[in-house]
Amino acid sequence: MSTTQSTIFRDAIDKGLEGVVACSTAISSIEGATLNYRGYTIEELVEKSTFEEVTFLLWNDRLPTRPELQEFRAQLLKEMTLPTALTDLLKSYLKSFPKSGHPMDFLRTAVSMLAAFDPDTSDMSEAANRRKALRLTAKMGTLVAAFERFRKGQELASIDSNRSMAWNFLNMLMGKAPTAEHEKIFDTALVLHADHEINCSAFSTRVTASSLSDLHSAVTSAIGTLKGPLHGGANEQVLVMLQKIGSMSNVEAFITEALSGKQKIMGIGHRVYKNGDPRARILRQMSQKLTAQIGKPELYEMSVKIDETMLSKKGLMPNVDFYSATVYHSMGIPTDLFTPIFAVSRISGWCAHAFEQYANNRIYRPRGEYKGKTGLRYGA
Repeated sequence: MSTTQSTIFRDAIDKGLEGVVACSTAISSIEGATLNYRGYTIEELVEKSTFEEVTFLLWNDRLPTRPELQEFRAQLLKEMTLPTALTDLLKSYLKSFPKSGHPMDFLRTAVSMLAAFDPDTSDMSEAANRRKALRLTAKMGTLVAAFERFRKGQELASIDSNRSMAWNFLNMLMGKAPTAEHEKIFDTALVLHADHEINCSAFSTRVTASSLSDLHSAVTSAIGTLKGPLHGGANEQVLVMLQKIGSMSNVEAFITEALSGKQKIMGIGHRVYKNGDPRARILRQMSQKLTAQIGKPELYEMSVKIDETMLSKKGLMPNVDFYSATVYHSMGIPTDLFTPIFAVSRISGWCAHAFEQYANNRIYRPRGEYKGKTGLRYGA
């Protein structure tokens, strides 16, 4: 390796492994300005598919036949119900859960609790991992809805096996049936967030799985990673930012002050996409429509102003978190649930990465370039 190559490699290590290929994968890829799941563009899947079908695709490297999809969907819906003992345990846990506690803390703990109720937890066979993945994917939305309902002293609605996972989640969360439009929009959001190449939480999934730890442990690692404001937590911070700005007249000054103070504008910029995040383009259209419907078009207008200003000033474009914030807000979803909802979708991708890691495993054990002191003598 030449001196120049060595310098470039060290710089990449110090910048979050930017440009470093950590593994091979056939799950999803970023090609130019689009995202592909198993070779299908996100645009086509959003138009023609559903979250249940996309989950099957991510796990099986092909689209299901109609009978296969019906069976897979039925299995997912059946597994959405939480064990009664776990429900009682979660209710008790929430009684002493601090009001300042974040729902992601609850979700991380709840997934760990699920391991104790899963008969296959310690079985590392491929068949058992598939069964665990099905249960985890089905129950993730129920856990998020349970947090919201239980903290209000309310009960969860029963699962309707004739409806989609998106419909059932919104019905449990809101305590009322969603409109067909909201069901479709939420299902679209689930598809858009399902996987995203070797992102931070997918990588932590694979690192934990590489030690041959169980699937629940790998997913718990991923949830902890997703919580961070530089990853899944950004969507929550976008709405906080919009509320802080308050009106269109304040956008320019807010950005100028933030940039001069070297502060990050949440939801703007992406390390891989240089010509815009295709998911953001789809969500932007949804945001425009939904904010107008609830009589808050200024939320969309401020978002567009931030979008355009950051492009002109820094050459940066929005990522998936930017417009998803106003989409969820317009649907009546509490702000602190935005990141947990990310997990409701991304669990499908995390499981796919765990399957891939288990199938061709070698434990991750990188080296660090030591830059500390040397040659010291004790007592000298």
